[in-house]
Amino acid sequence: MMLPPTPRVLALREIVAEVRALAPGGRVIVAVDGGGGTAGFADDLAAVFRESGVDTHRASVGDFHRPRADRTFFGPETPERYYRDAFDYSTLQRVLLDPFRMGGSAGFQTAAFDEVRDAPLTSRWETSGPDAVLVIDGEFLLRPELRREWNASVLLVNAPQRAVYEEDARPRAFATILVDDSDPQAPVRVPRSEPA
Repeated sequence: MMLPPTPRVLALREIVAEVRALAPGGRVIVAVDGGGGTAGFADDLAAVFRESGVDTHRASVGDFHRPRADRTFFGPETPERYYRDAFDYSTLQRVLLDPFRMGGSAGFQTAAFDEVRDAPLTSRWETSGPDAVLVIDGEFLLRPELRREWNASVLLVNAPQRAVYEEDARPRAFATILVDDSDPQAPVRVPRSEPA
């Protein structure tokens, strides 16, 4: 189904075309990083991938939080501790990223933890064909230990990042595409300011 050609959809189609040029087939993972508002952008980006006929899945790193007790074991959560300890990247790798990349009949989970209830989620396994896209959104996706997991990455630059993340990861330098989404109806590409 074709989406209406709004400025937002046209901008997202350009991003999809750029991602497809980088990774024309197989299993492709696209990260949407930013300090806020990533879910809506990632949902719309996934819709444009689907519009082009690609089997597309959605996930959020927010569904891979660590339990609150683990995150506050050494005291209250500070911005630095949140950056270092909030998310369970080993589970993200084990149940989503690795099996998604395997292709074939390997099942994968797009969520593992409910932060509101502070409890694990019941496993819901998904499968896909050999050519598929996974769009994942959330904070800190361009941190050093994750940035090589993505075939492409979009950084929403309109929401301020946590200082510790900026210092450690320099996300602007490593994102494939920089976007100012402060006007959601008309996102604007932003030129890279730092060399990768």
